[in-house]
Amino acid sequence: MFGIIKTVQLSTATAVRAFHATKPLFAAIKEGATLPNHTLFENEPKNKVNITDVFAGKKGILFGVPGAFTPGCSKTHLPGYVNSAKDFGQLGYDTIVCVTVNDPFVSQAWAKQLNAEGKVRVLADPDAKFTKALGLEKDMTAALGNVRSSRYAMVIDNNKVKKLFVEPDGTGLTCSVSQKVLDAIKKGV
Repeated sequence: MFGIIKTVQLSTATAVRAFHATKPLFAAIKEGATLPNHTLFENEPKNKVNITDVFAGKKGILFGVPGAFTPGCSKTHLPGYVNSAKDFGQLGYDTIVCVTVNDPFVSQAWAKQLNAEGKVRVLADPDAKFTKALGLEKDMTAALGNVRSSRYAMVIDNNKVKKLFVEPDGTGLTCSVSQKVLDAIKKGV
């Protein structure tokens, strides 16, 4: 279950033990769970947004993407939610939030380019702390330079996760796209 504990000699007088876990020590957030209380950023670093304040007393959609300006996120994922915002609103889901592991300036430019303003709030998780608290981080160092978010969507009701859609490979565009979430809501999430 866990990796090997090794002793590393730092000097002739001091030894330190290093620990390595081969599996994550936490599981991804589950349906029925409450969103973790975390601060994200909107448009610039001084605009702090507590995610639990965003969904307090509201029904909404929260979705995460690996990165702003990446192909799947820019061509399909965010535009789908922007285009479906009115449909979600008609079903009583008036808050739609996209979380991306980028800095707030990049997130703001991306939201502006894709006309998300007034339809989808794009919030920055620059250090991936919120993403890690959800247990939905994915090491994308080879392609994007650091740990990013797996691609997912959640139906939220007063900070409770009612339905969770996590892409099996963390990056695909199958279950977390707006139409799949809309269909699930129409079927009675």
